[in-house]
Amino acid sequence: MKDNEDIINVWLDAINQNKLDKEDVRRSLAYAKDLEQGLSKLRTFSQGVSIFGSARLSEKGKYCRLAEELGRKLAQNGHTVITGGGPSIMEAANKGAYEAGGKTIGLNIQLAHEQHINPYVTDSMEFHYFFARKVMLTMASKVYVYFPGGFGTLDEFSEILILMQEGKMPKMPMFLIGKSFWKPLDRFFATKMQPIKTIAPDDRKIYRITDDIDEVVEAANKIGHPSIYENIYDHGKSKYII
Repeated sequence: MKDNEDIINVWLDAINQNKLDKEDVRRSLAYAKDLEQGLSKLRTFSQGVSIFGSARLSEKGKYCRLAEELGRKLAQNGHTVITGGGPSIMEAANKGAYEAGGKTIGLNIQLAHEQHINPYVTDSMEFHYFFARKVMLTMASKVYVYFPGGFGTLDEFSEILILMQEGKMPKMPMFLIGKSFWKPLDRFFATKMQPIKTIAPDDRKIYRITDDIDEVVEAANKIGHPSIYENIYDHGKSKYII
């Protein structure tokens, strides 16, 4: 309660000094609410595996089938499965984990189309802001998995990629599932960006492109199961750095 009062007093002082107007304060408090609720939820489960991918692919397609199988295998090995909580790839991964009796998290966001919380989550949360949701999807995880997707998936991939590249977070296992989908992007990095030195050769080693979901399970098993009271990203240096 004392901390909340201090925060309110800071905002009131800012208003009185004409550094912030009321709309700035309203917006800032809305940001803080999304983050606070997310962090509170985060501390209720051990870090797991975040699975990203399209909300538009057919549930009968090969990538959704792979995502479901991955969710199941991760749950069978005791790993929490975390997704954005929506349909398609996200729903498939949650479904696989749910039906295997695992813990399955959905961190959802309301969009103008296609996004609704899927029925295969044991815990869920609704976000208003993309950036707050991405913070939680990052901090909730010890392994990151990207199935084929659209701009949203690319945004989530590039965000964590740059954080690892710049040392803002430990270099944790990062998998791109689907060689035929992701290889052209990797080729662009290699033939367009690397020659003009906008990225270094080692930057492309941060992620691994594969069709084998067992590699994901093996990476998660190698890290193990951090305590529910421990978060890999609470410290600048982590014993889990790969």
